[in-house]
Amino acid sequence: MAIAPTLLAQLSEKRRVALAAGGEDKLAARRAKGLMSARERLLALFDPHTFMEWGMHTDHDCHDFGLEDKSFPGDGVVTGVGYVNGRPVAAFSQDFTVGGGALGRIHAKKICDLMDYAQQSGMPVLGINDSGGARIQEGDDSLSGYGQVFFRNVLLSGVVPQVSIIAGPCAGGAAYSPALTDFLIMTRKNAQMFICGPEVIKAATGEVVTMDQVGSAMAHASVSGNVHFIAEDETHALELAKKLFSFLPSNNVMDPPHRPTPSLVLESDPGMNELVPADAKAPLDVQKVIARLVDDGDFLEVHKEWAKNIVVGFARIEGIVVGIIANQPMVKAGTLDIDSSDKGARFIRFCNVFNIPVVTLVDIPGFMPGAAQERGGIIRHGAKMLFAYASATVPKITIIMRKAYGGAYLAMCSSDMGADLVYAWPCAEIAVMGADGAAKILFKREIAAATDPKAKEKELAADYREKFASPYTAARKGMITDVIEPAQTRSIVALALRNTLSKRETRPPKKHGNIPL
Repeated sequence: MAIAPTLLAQLSEKRRVALAAGGEDKLAARRAKGLMSARERLLALFDPHTFMEWGMHTDHDCHDFGLEDKSFPGDGVVTGVGYVNGRPVAAFSQDFTVGGGALGRIHAKKICDLMDYAQQSGMPVLGINDSGGARIQEGDDSLSGYGQVFFRNVLLSGVVPQVSIIAGPCAGGAAYSPALTDFLIMTRKNAQMFICGPEVIKAATGEVVTMDQVGSAMAHASVSGNVHFIAEDETHALELAKKLFSFLPSNNVMDPPHRPTPSLVLESDPGMNELVPADAKAPLDVQKVIARLVDDGDFLEVHKEWAKNIVVGFARIEGIVVGIIANQPMVKAGTLDIDSSDKGARFIRFCNVFNIPVVTLVDIPGFMPGAAQERGGIIRHGAKMLFAYASATVPKITIIMRKAYGGAYLAMCSSDMGADLVYAWPCAEIAVMGADGAAKILFKREIAAATDPKAKEKELAADYREKFASPYTAARKGMITDVIEPAQTRSIVALALRNTLSKRETRPPKKHGNIPL
C-alpha cells in the first residue's frame, strides 16, 4: 500500500519551512552581503551528499514572553554529521536568521546530543558560531544550556579534536564554548567575539574602546591570543578547517593520518647549510629552515600572528604528521617570554593527547629579561613549557641549531626533559650562558689585568666556547645523540620519526598532573 499523498505533502511542506529558516527575505539579505546561510556552511564543509542532518524539525518550546506564537525552525541551529575528505566529522552551525541564533533549551540540546554522539563515535567536532547569545525569553534555561555545552566541551577535550569557527557575533558567555575548544578560526569581517563590548566597558569603567580593539579577529589573533587562524571569509574559514583536519586523527586512540612514503628519501640538502649565517650573532630565519625540512614546504602555522618569537604548526616529513615547535631568532632574538611560553606549551599538549610526534628546532639565548616579564609571572609561564614537554609521551625529536643557553635549553626539550633523540649542528652552543657573558664572569681578573682587555676577553670567550659550549662536549657527556651537518637534518629527522612511531611509554597512575596555569 502506497503512502498517502497528504503525508508526503505534509513532509514536503515541513522541509520547506525548515530549509527557509528565518525566511526567504533574511536569507536573501545574507546572500546580498556575501554571507552563507547556516545550512549552506555545512554543505560547503562536507563532501557532496554526505551530510546527515539531525533535528531539522525541532522548534523552541518556550511559552513565555509571547514566543508561543513564533516559530523558530531548527531552534536557530543546524546540526549533523558528514564526511570531510572521506573522514567523519560532527558539526553544528548557528543560524542568525532564526531569532538571531540565540541559544535556548532545544538549541543547546541539539548541540549537546551531537557532541555526545561525537564522543561515543570518536569523531571531531566543528562548531560554527554566529549567535546573539542567550535567548533571554528562556531565562535560566538558556544559562543551563550553556553550562551543558561547556561541560561537554571539557568532556570531549583530549578525546576528539574540537574546532570552532567564529563567523558572526559571539558575545558574553557564548565566547567560552569556543575558548574551550582546541582551535579557533575567525573571519576578518562580520565576526566579533568579546565578553564585554565597548558600550559595557564604557559604562562600567569609563574607558572608551572600539570593537576593533576588543572584539575583532586581528585583536584576538595578535594581542589576546584567543584566535589561532584568521580567515578572509566563510569559504576561507571552512578551507582552513579542512586543512587542519587533514593533520589530525579522528580521536585520541587513533594515529594521525600519516601518509608514509613507500621508501625514505635520505638525500643531503646543501641548501640547509646555506641558511646558516656566517656571523654567529646574525639571526637565523627559522621559517626558511622549516620550509626545507617539511614535505613540499607545506606548513600549517598555528597562532601565526601571536607571540611570533616562537613558531608552531603542523606538517609532514616523509609523509609522517608532526607538530613543529621552533624558536624564531628574527623576533625578540628567539627568547621565551610569557606569551610564547603559553603558545608553545598549549601546542605541545595538544600534540601529545592526539599522538602527534613533536619536532623541536632550538635557537634560544634564554628567557626574556625585564621587570615586566618577572612581575607578569615568567617563572610560572616558562614552567608550562617544562611541564608540557616532560609530560608528553609522544615521540620527541630535538634539533639544536645554534644557541641553547640556560634554563631555556631545558625548556626546549633537551634529553633531560624527555627528548627521545637530540641532534646538534656543528655551530650549536649548549651552555649555562653565552660564551661572551661567561668569560666576563669567570675570567674577570685575567681580563682586567690584560694589556688589551677586549682582545683577552675575546680570546677567553673563544676558549670557553670550545671547551664548555661545543656540541662535541655535550655529545661526549651523552647529552645529545649526534652532531650532524645541517644538510642532513631532513633525512635524520625522517629516520628518527620512523624509528620512534612505535614508542609506548607508561607514566605513574594519577588523575592528572597540575600544570602551573
